[in-house]
Amino acid sequence: MKAISMSRIWLRARQSAVSLWCDHNAIAATEFAVIVPLMLVMFFGTIEYSSGVAVDRKSSLVARTLSDLTSQSWYQNGAPVQNLTDSVMTNVFTATMAILQPYAATPAQERVSEIYVDSTKTAWIQWSRAATFAAGATQATLTTSSRSPGDNVTTLVPAALLVKQTYLILSEVSYLYQPTIGYVMAPSGVTLADSAYTRPRQFACLSYTSISSLPNFAGVTQPACPTP
Repeated sequence: MKAISMSRIWLRARQSAVSLWCDHNAIAATEFAVIVPLMLVMFFGTIEYSSGVAVDRKSSLVARTLSDLTSQSWYQNGAPVQNLTDSVMTNVFTATMAILQPYAATPAQERVSEIYVDSTKTAWIQWSRAATFAAGATQATLTTSSRSPGDNVTTLVPAALLVKQTYLILSEVSYLYQPTIGYVMAPSGVTLADSAYTRPRQFACLSYTSISSLPNFAGVTQPACPTP
């Protein structure tokens, strides 16, 4: 009887061990719980960062386009015009909305300035204009720039561009990129920014009717925008 009892106990223990070895449900559940969060981070992180890189690239293209279009001036009756107007700059800023698609233009802040480099290689703001984009709007809204005529921006300009008695068109773009999901990146978003410099194409410089372009820089009256 004792031998039989030990045999049955051993047999039951063996069956339990085999059943436990064959039951992988608990292992699968544990693996799933460990791997899924990592997979979600990788999946959403790829989406959010890929979109961020795309927006950053578009911001760079917008900066280059702004300075390029502005430096080309505009044409009237087949001839280039040296004087910029609010209407012309509204069209220039509005053109960048197409570049930002399919992303909204609302988070974008854009600014175009003309810089004068004097005989001492000191750079001054000649004029500056900014624009914003309202939700659902089909064109840009001109606003007052945070840069004013007469601001010293010498440290902002690359040394190679500080050529005496020359002019530069500076465009600056910032874009608040907010991820759709916000699973990996901060939901508050990341500000992406870029700038570009271009020399006026048709003229030595460009004037702006609605903005004073003859400020008194450091006590010295600067020359008027020269005509060809």
